[in-house]
Amino acid sequence: MADAQVFEETFTINSINNEKYDRVSRIFGTSADHSVTMQLDINHELFPVNVGDNINMVLARTLNLDGSKDDEKGWRDTAKGEPTLADMFDYVCHGKNYRFEDNDGETCKFYSSFGGLLLCIEGPYKKMTGLRIEYIYMLLKK
Repeated sequence: MADAQVFEETFTINSINNEKYDRVSRIFGTSADHSVTMQLDINHELFPVNVGDNINMVLARTLNLDGSKDDEKGWRDTAKGEPTLADMFDYVCHGKNYRFEDNDGETCKFYSSFGGLLLCIEGPYKKMTGLRIEYIYMLLKK
């Protein structure tokens, strides 16, 4: 069984832009070691954040704790009552990766869309190589 998580980082929120939409804010954050930056659109009614908050972000291939694929069921299908990775987080989205830019062999940018809510992460290639997959789950908690 493969590991479900392909990326994990804690970001400090540096700024928030909520001027364009009623329920959506674009948040900007930096990792604790300042090597990774993040821009993320979130529904701030479901997951309110403030400047200075720390959020833990996990990007995963599956919500199954054992890392097994969950292709046969929908991501919200919890009929079996089995615990999932989503049970440990406050905000969960399923999305599609649409671009992976390898800038100079040292750093790269990763882009994903969660139903139109966008994520951009930039950081060292070594931390982000696991993100070269088509579909992904994003899980957030404070």
